[in-house]
Amino acid sequence: MDWLPEIEEIARRRALAKGMGGPENVARHKARGKLTVRERLDAFADAGTFEEIGSLAGSATYQDGRITAITPSNTLIGLCQVDGRRVMVNAGDFTVRGGASDGAVARKGMWSEQMAIEWRIPFVRLLDAAGGSVRTFEKLGHTYLPTGPGFDVSPHLLEAVPTVAAVLGSVAGLPAVQAVMAHFNVMVKDTSQVFVGGPPVVKAALGQDITKEELGNEQVQAYEGGAIDNVAETELEAFAMIRRFLGFMPANVWELPARAETGDSPDRREASLAGIIPRDPKKIYNPRAVLDAVLDRGSVFEIAPFHGRSRITALARVAGYPVGVMINNCRYLGGSMDVAAAEKATRFVELCETFHLPIVYFADEPGFMVGLESEKRGMLRAGARFHAVMASTRTPWFTFIIRQIFGVAGGCHIRLSGMYRRVAWPSGNWGSMHIEGGADAAYRREIEAAPDPAAKRREIMARLNELASPFRTAETFGVEEIIDPRESRPLLCQFVAAAQPVLRQQTGPGHAPRFRP
Repeated sequence: MDWLPEIEEIARRRALAKGMGGPENVARHKARGKLTVRERLDAFADAGTFEEIGSLAGSATYQDGRITAITPSNTLIGLCQVDGRRVMVNAGDFTVRGGASDGAVARKGMWSEQMAIEWRIPFVRLLDAAGGSVRTFEKLGHTYLPTGPGFDVSPHLLEAVPTVAAVLGSVAGLPAVQAVMAHFNVMVKDTSQVFVGGPPVVKAALGQDITKEELGNEQVQAYEGGAIDNVAETELEAFAMIRRFLGFMPANVWELPARAETGDSPDRREASLAGIIPRDPKKIYNPRAVLDAVLDRGSVFEIAPFHGRSRITALARVAGYPVGVMINNCRYLGGSMDVAAAEKATRFVELCETFHLPIVYFADEPGFMVGLESEKRGMLRAGARFHAVMASTRTPWFTFIIRQIFGVAGGCHIRLSGMYRRVAWPSGNWGSMHIEGGADAAYRREIEAAPDPAAKRREIMARLNELASPFRTAETFGVEEIIDPRESRPLLCQFVAAAQPVLRQQTGPGHAPRFRP
């Protein structure tokens, strides 16, 4: 006697599960311009590689001992290949009870997270789910206490494997927190929203009428709040961004990220760098052009481009090796570090430290953002935290001082230990504070007492500006080297190659600073 009846039952149950929430719910879902969860998995994974785990989990209905219907779990988990690399995927199915917890099989989510940690492979969430539902209380016959971090594996993922989230619909409650509990996240313009509690919850708590778009669209979460890093035009573009991000990452913290051939010569000297920084300090330049000139061509992948815009953060390659890159954006707040930029830079440095990416910083830092609004928003605490995190890093760090570098924020370009290199371009100028504002404070009485205060001020400024020459600092070894900007790429390529043996000694978890969402 064989097991063919049971084998046929496996196929029958799998076929029922693939019906998801039923034809009506699936049609309603697709009418919103969204892919179904299974279409998403097909689009995201390398063709034919998705291996589902828990495909038979769900809520079944029986008659005379035979299954007549099944409501599948609204969480699909499984292994797949992404650009040839093994990845664990956890995907929400909105067609089954809106992804709410009373349509879930609780152990599946935690199982997938724990499996990613134990197998040491990247973890990807495709989120399209609401949070808890009061229907669950009726189903259980009682309420329950919320569980806390001790019951949640999600935070432990961040210390072990690259963790990514895509927000692909209206996401609230725990799934919204999971969206942020990631090293990189992305949402889809016009079709996805993310919030702590949706419009009905806001109405009940605050008496306010608000749409889900007003509450948590990309303008709120990516541009203003900064909870979401990047914004895609379509779900397929979101998947492409995730693939690109993972391409810079190792499989886990015990490994180094892989080198890739980019076809860009390490000896390339970009002629444009000789004049890319204007002589007039009040004139701006294109910071992204600086990155394109020094880093491997076509390799720059910007992280969080819409939030904390006074500092650009990106992943890129140097001679094929993955690196983290920062540059001040003189086109926004003059490049000053405001609270948003400080928080963004802190999180980015922690990412690079966690996954052993050398950090390259093109410094043009005028200092912390000043003014009453900046103080009210907590500039001092945000700046202090960035200072503390940067000081505790071990990953190799290379700073190019390309223009101004002032104050405490300017000091966040150098470490006292670890593999570190610093050079300046001849366009560099620096100090504890800007000469113009500092002269008015330090020489106020002398200027006011002069027969011609304006002439006296010009005289003092000319004298101080002579001292501001970067060559004066180099004479005292106050800056280690001033270079021709066109030498930047060859020098950086040599540094990043030399950093690889150091990085191999830094693999593994547990070294400070730990990544925080």
